[in-house]
Amino acid sequence: MEKLSFRLDAPTRASGSRKQAIVGVVASGNLEVLLERALPSEVCTIDIATAAHGFGAVWDAVVRDFVARRAAGGLRISVNDGGARPDTVALRLAQGVRLIEEPEA
Repeated sequence: MEKLSFRLDAPTRASGSRKQAIVGVVASGNLEVLLERALPSEVCTIDIATAAHGFGAVWDAVVRDFVARRAAGGLRISVNDGGARPDTVALRLAQGVRLIEEPEA
C-alpha cells in the first residue's frame, strides 16, 4: 500500500455546514473518499492510500486540479483507492464536495 499526502493552499472555502461526507466504495477499480471540515479555510489536505504504486505524479496533478477548480478550503480529505482511473478520482472528489455543501439530513 502506497501512502501519499498533499497539503495545498485552497483559494475557496467549502460552503455549507455539513461536518463530513463520504462517497464511493472501495471495490475493484473504484475508491472511497471521506471529507471532513477540520482545517483552516485556506488549506486542504488530501491523504491517499493506494495499492497502485508509482503514480504519485498523476495523483499530484489530479488533486492540484481539484483544489484549483472546487471549493475545498477547510477540508481534510482521505482517499482509499482500489485502482481508480484519474477521471473517476476527479468525479468522486467533486461528488464529495457537492455532498458536504448540502445541509445536514
